[in-house]
Amino acid sequence: MPRQVDYYFSLQSPWAYIGHQSFRRLVSTYDLKVNHRPVVLVDLFSETGGLPLMKRHPVRQRYRMVELQRWRDKRGLKFHLQPANWPFNARLADGVVIAALEAGHDPDRYLRRAFAAVWEDQLNLADPATIAKLADESGLPGKQLLERSGSEEISAAYEQNRQDALAADVFGSPVYVLEGEVFWGQDRLELLEDALKSARAPYSSKV
Repeated sequence: MPRQVDYYFSLQSPWAYIGHQSFRRLVSTYDLKVNHRPVVLVDLFSETGGLPLMKRHPVRQRYRMVELQRWRDKRGLKFHLQPANWPFNARLADGVVIAALEAGHDPDRYLRRAFAAVWEDQLNLADPATIAKLADESGLPGKQLLERSGSEEISAAYEQNRQDALAADVFGSPVYVLEGEVFWGQDRLELLEDALKSARAPYSSKV
């Protein structure tokens, strides 16, 4: 059986965007099964001691801008550091991922297109028409998935992802959980690959 990774993220997260292509290379190389877990970041931050960007100390905000530039170069990407339509309410856009999974679709093409839409094309992923168009361009039934995304059932699944994230010691985006071991941030992908390559037992905070 393929090894599984729980992938916690939001389309609002620049770091999930920056790491997504590299993560997918690991998925392909190591034949991983990905359990996509979109999660609302504001609630997750507040419940685990984090702060939304604009409430962080200016020193941290300035350092973030430097890091974005470093990782933009490191990952070979071209994107806006302050895109016109960010931040945005990611509920519907994230919900389309859950709705796609529910309908048996692989959401990866949509994720690639949607991440690029925010950071490269500066589109508004809080706009329903934009979300549906991006899903259509990804080969998914955009109108149907968008309608389903707004349902109470998808809201419940989104909330369950938040609860599962807390139970798994997840506190940001992206987070990759391999056999209970948490790898926080796209800058931990190399460490995730080390764990996959070595097939070592997972590390635990309970020592």
